[in-house]
Amino acid sequence: MRVTVNRKAHFNAAHRLYNCDWSDDRNIEVFGKCANPNYHGHNYELIVSVTGNIHPETGFVMDMKILKELIKTEIEEQFDHKNLNEEVAEFAKLNPTTENISIVIWNKLRTKIDKNLDLSVTLYETPRNFVTFKGDN
Repeated sequence: MRVTVNRKAHFNAAHRLYNCDWSDDRNIEVFGKCANPNYHGHNYELIVSVTGNIHPETGFVMDMKILKELIKTEIEEQFDHKNLNEEVAEFAKLNPTTENISIVIWNKLRTKIDKNLDLSVTLYETPRNFVTFKGDN
C-alpha cells in the first residue's frame, strides 16, 4: 500500500529575476519589479512529499525525523536569510525563479532519500503562487 507523507518547512530569502543575456529594459519588460537590481524577498513555504510503501516493521514510509533533518541541513540552512543570486552556488548562473528553486531543492533531497521512494517538492513563493516538481519522468 503506497502512502504519501509530507513535511512542511519555510525559509526567507531574497532574489532577483534576471537574465544576464538581456538588456535591463528587456529584464524589466519580462520580470517587472522582480528584476529590481536591489533584490526583493519572499517568505517561502516548502512542502516535501515522500511516497512509498509502508515498511512492515516500522509502519513508516520514511522516518519523519530523518526527513526533518534533511530539510533543515540541505535546504533551510543553505537558503534561509540568503540572497539566492549571490550566496547560493546553484543560482550563480541559474535564474532563481520559483520553478528553478523547486528543482534545485528536489535535486538536493533526491540524492539523500531512498530511490524506491517518490519525491515531490511544492514551493510557495506567496500564498497564491506556488509550483510543484516531481522529478523528470
